[in-house]
Amino acid sequence: MFEPNTKVVILTGAGISAESGIKTFRASDGVWENHRIEDVATPLAWMKNPKMVWEFYQGRRKQLLEVDFNVAHRALVELEKYLEDHFLLITQNVDDLHSRAGSERLIHMHGELRKLRCEKCENIVIAMEKSHLTDKFVSCEKCSSNRLRPHIVWFHEMPFKMNEIYDAVERCEVFMAIGTSGHVYPAAGLLAIAKDVGAHCIGINLEPPENVDLFDEFHQGLAGELVPELISKWIKK
Repeated sequence: MFEPNTKVVILTGAGISAESGIKTFRASDGVWENHRIEDVATPLAWMKNPKMVWEFYQGRRKQLLEVDFNVAHRALVELEKYLEDHFLLITQNVDDLHSRAGSERLIHMHGELRKLRCEKCENIVIAMEKSHLTDKFVSCEKCSSNRLRPHIVWFHEMPFKMNEIYDAVERCEVFMAIGTSGHVYPAAGLLAIAKDVGAHCIGINLEPPENVDLFDEFHQGLAGELVPELISKWIKK
């Protein structure tokens, strides 16, 4: 059972969204939705073939209109309401399902599909209207650029808000990883940091992740089944 003042940090990965119908990314085989990672998820790929990268991410962005959050996303909202400012949710996922479920204390460390960013002036916009989801590049309304890029952290780029993330993990009392494979860094390294500062570390995943030995407790199974059940017990008064 969590006390309302327990400092809790949650890290979520592809596994929690897979149950909503979003395909997971597996770095081990280097393929994402029939594309090589090198061809669609690096700055060099954007430089060499922006049209292919753009069309790939437009497909991922359109998919957001076809899926919805699940009970695991919603259970984390209930935990946030219980813990309030003592709660932080960090997600590796670029979908918007946490936000749609109601999460507010949320960091998208790898960016967000629903947003585009100007390469020149760094202006960030939410761009999910029908006119934004075609194969044509979207222009920046603040400067002369005729091409916004996906607001996504590609391989070889630094994830967002890492200082804020490290600060929260170093101060947390409970660290929970849900649906993460444990091999995408620096996210995978957060568990070791939490362990070093004495946090109680909990893992939930369909399969044991690479860093499973660092967890104080590991629950194997579907996030949609395990997360609501565990959170219900933790916040029961």
